[in-house]
Amino acid sequence: MTRDMSYEAVMARRGEIMKKAIGIDYDVFESGSIAFDYERMMKETGYSLQEIEEIQKRTGVGNTPIIELRNLTKLARKFAPKGKGARIFIKDEACNPSGSFKARRAATSCYHAKKLGYKGVIAATSGNYGAAVASQAAMQGLKCIVVQECYDSRGVGQPEIIEKARACEAYGAEVVQLSVGPELFYTFLVLLEETGFFNASLYSPFGIAGVETLGYEISMQFREKEGRDPDAVVITNAGGGNLTGTARGLLKAGAIDTKIIGASVSLEGLHMASDTQFNRKSFTTGHTGFGIPFATWPDRSDVPRSAARPLRYIDRYVTVNQGSVFYMTELLAQIEGLERGPAGNTSLAAAFKLAQEMDEDQIIVVQETEYTGAGKHINPQLTFAKENGIEIIIGDPADEVPGKNIILPKDPSYVKTQELDLDRIRRSYIRNAINNMNVTEATQEDIEFLAKDTKSSIEFVKSILDELGVKY
Repeated sequence: MTRDMSYEAVMARRGEIMKKAIGIDYDVFESGSIAFDYERMMKETGYSLQEIEEIQKRTGVGNTPIIELRNLTKLARKFAPKGKGARIFIKDEACNPSGSFKARRAATSCYHAKKLGYKGVIAATSGNYGAAVASQAAMQGLKCIVVQECYDSRGVGQPEIIEKARACEAYGAEVVQLSVGPELFYTFLVLLEETGFFNASLYSPFGIAGVETLGYEISMQFREKEGRDPDAVVITNAGGGNLTGTARGLLKAGAIDTKIIGASVSLEGLHMASDTQFNRKSFTTGHTGFGIPFATWPDRSDVPRSAARPLRYIDRYVTVNQGSVFYMTELLAQIEGLERGPAGNTSLAAAFKLAQEMDEDQIIVVQETEYTGAGKHINPQLTFAKENGIEIIIGDPADEVPGKNIILPKDPSYVKTQELDLDRIRRSYIRNAINNMNVTEATQEDIEFLAKDTKSSIEFVKSILDELGVKY
């Protein structure tokens, strides 16, 4: 009998498809309500952190250098109060085989897929992860398909996304390019079902555990280099996996006092799934269009329960404007001699300002860099923005309106951060958990889970439940 391939039928089979494609039965972690056993799910990888380090080492992933940005630190101190201006360092993840930290995620997933006997892997991503999976799949002798949300309805694609498709194809992957909309996840599920390939999801325990080595390395390298852990690590935040994995790795190293700061490009007012607004943004990742929705409901991802849960670990969340990230990209190249891609420079822009609040003897780390090339460069991005009616201005970034203009700072003193209210984000997450799980009465297990999942307290969770009129 022919299987029903309608959108509704395929979406109804998503649990069955995912179970076959990733080798994990997510039902065993469930409580029947909001709560689930997160740590048990993370252990499902079957690999210790040290084993993952060995897996990554076999394909040249990890052990990337720490670089002190002395010139950028000097510049930050010029605009800081006396005695302020922390030392700024970067973890140069561009040294990984595919040019980004996502090689860590891909190495773990592709190794596991090979071990389980899958013939190929599939990833749904328009970003660096596709190139990372393609690269690691090639090393493992696996076939690779990357499903990419690429164009608007006019067939126009952003330079950065087109560049990433080129990188995926260069590593031998088949790239399925789609226009913006709900067909991405549908097509992804259909391909998983038809091919029987492994789901190399960004949000599986394998993907997040792969990033733990990054946080662990940061701690180990700083203890060797400086005799202590860094005071703060700034992490570009989109789907939450980068922050979650890095924070977990730092905790496994015992770096319990290191502050975890998330940073995103502010795209407030733009809708990521809007056909007309898709090409009116200049960043394809590391922005609030992913950062906020995934923080307030992680399980919107391509697995039943996401292993990326940023609110569990985040201490502070800030945004920067698009123009400041472009500016910082130029600054890094011209005063430090390092040309790196846009996403890592989101956290660098934030770190430049945050360093000015910290003491001179403190250390702030930008947790990753990425490769740059072709469409990822500043010029094609700004040219594309102009072609789509975006005004490019030099002035005060505080006046930037995403989708209307990009404002490059007049000088370094104009690079600013905007603080996000974490309690408001936590409140949104709890509300989404209640609504999406159709809960009318929360159990004690639910309350304890929500307190852990939001890095808050039982009292805080109960206060939100009271606001929502939910019994417990």
